[in-house]
Amino acid sequence: MLICKNVNKNFNDGEKKNRILRDINIEILEKETLAVVGASGSGKSTLLHVISGLESACSGEIYIDNILLSSLNEKDLCNLRLKNIGFIYQFHHLIKELSVKENISLPLMVAKKNIDSINIKTEEIIEKVGLKHRSHYQIDKLSGGERQRVAIARSIVHDPKVIFADEPTGNLDKSNAKNIFSLLTDLANYNNSSLIVATHDLEMTPLLNKKLIIENGSLKQL
Repeated sequence: MLICKNVNKNFNDGEKKNRILRDINIEILEKETLAVVGASGSGKSTLLHVISGLESACSGEIYIDNILLSSLNEKDLCNLRLKNIGFIYQFHHLIKELSVKENISLPLMVAKKNIDSINIKTEEIIEKVGLKHRSHYQIDKLSGGERQRVAIARSIVHDPKVIFADEPTGNLDKSNAKNIFSLLTDLANYNNSSLIVATHDLEMTPLLNKKLIIENGSLKQL
């Protein structure tokens, strides 16, 4: 489902080259789950952005569903992300002017699905994440945990093959964090999606199949 071969990412700081990712090799099968653990600044977010196609690698190969990302033009890459990838950001990136239902349905609207199928699928996912009673609330009326549930629902409503989650519980207290992590893994399993989570929280990693640690841009077994 996801294969990375010798992936590198550099940033130039004047004449100095900073190596953020170093020879990253990953293989995740359908329905598998992976925790990438690391301290702040270790490269977790950059790793997720690169292997999901949000940023380009400097070298190496990344395949999602047997498609080589570097072989795609920008339009085809956007279509791949729209159809096959769900991404959950640490800071939600929800649209506060829209309701819970409208935020969740955005991927389906962008994909130009018909209105009936959008409503059916969105209502199904809203119920799965326990927000039916908040369906028409605007985002600024929700708690932090509820906002993260909306972000999770939005990431999975279009049935992606791979879900990426960047510190999905980083801004939550321990109780909410555990609930959100369990919800995320349950929904990925329900949707038959592979799941890759970047986290600093070692207590959550037992819920995932594979565990890697990133240090100085390199991945090692945890």
